[in-house]
Amino acid sequence: MSFILVLGGARSGKSRHAEALTARHPAPWAYLATAEAWDDEMRARIAEHRARRDARWETLDAPLDLPAALAAAGSRPALVDCLTLWLTNLMLGGHDIPAATVALQAALDARAAPTVLVANEVGLGIVPENALARRFRDAAGRLNQDLAARAASVHFIAAGLPLVLKGEP
Repeated sequence: MSFILVLGGARSGKSRHAEALTARHPAPWAYLATAEAWDDEMRARIAEHRARRDARWETLDAPLDLPAALAAAGSRPALVDCLTLWLTNLMLGGHDIPAATVALQAALDARAAPTVLVANEVGLGIVPENALARRFRDAAGRLNQDLAARAASVHFIAAGLPLVLKGEP
């Protein structure tokens, strides 16, 4: 089954929009969380996201092995939040990004259930001053382009408002 890609900036409303798209399908839903709580600020963000979700959501932590988490979601509609943090985790861990991307695409191809992916659009700002940040921006841009080309629908969120770039709303 094809998937929906939801893009936008930080705090644009991507996650809320993706949750609403996922909730169009019968529960229970799988929430594939890629964030890791390394500090108090990230713990607070994770808690805020969890507080929005009721018992119909099952959270599967997937900071690195997103393909396995997609498989574990089985026939449930799944929301991946977010690909940008997943990519960060892979890069900081020295993982093979092209191989991980191929594995993600294969896992998405294998899913029969609805899937919504969330990612930050990081290429709208200034050119980063350091090499790692530039490599990250470039890798995120490539990942978003690859997935957008394969997605049934692509939504861009700005100020909480969705703009459908591809496919049906």
